[in-house]
Amino acid sequence: MFPLNLPNALTLLRILAVPVVVVALLGETPNGDALAAGVFALAALTDGLDGYFARSRGAVTTFGKLMDPLADKLLIIGALVSLVSLNRLEAWVAMVIIAREVAVTILRTIAAERGIVISASWLGKIKTVLQIAAVIALIVADPAPLGVDLLVYLALVVTVISGADYFFGLRRRIEEQQKERTGAKARPAA
Repeated sequence: MFPLNLPNALTLLRILAVPVVVVALLGETPNGDALAAGVFALAALTDGLDGYFARSRGAVTTFGKLMDPLADKLLIIGALVSLVSLNRLEAWVAMVIIAREVAVTILRTIAAERGIVISASWLGKIKTVLQIAAVIALIVADPAPLGVDLLVYLALVVTVISGADYFFGLRRRIEEQQKERTGAKARPAA
């Protein structure tokens, strides 16, 4: 069992929001778009709050470290797949974003196994904000005007760039770690 503190509760609420967003979008829910946009926006807000509360209250847990990024991915992926199903987003755009998210999750796992922690960069945070804004705009504006399309493509470009930045940052950290290990083996014992 995991400790049910405020940050973990917010993470769980974000996970539980995913089916609500999907059903509101794809079901015949009255005012479904407004409900989906509102729930998605509130869930996205909890993403920033749970991390802040965990750090400020000393409530960082293994559950939170694992489930917080997973909850973020589930929320974005659920919304993107729903928007593709509604023909509000081109499938290739969603696939590029989803592929980046999955690849970074795999890289985080590899890094964690090597004892390497790479914090979210400012570019990754901008990527998240742009993805959230693009999803909300696609939910609210149907059909999407040019401004929404431009926001979606900006989010896509920043998503790809931040993924490359994450990959090269991890590669650099692994190389540094290998040099440190090699240097430690080469030093004579005192």
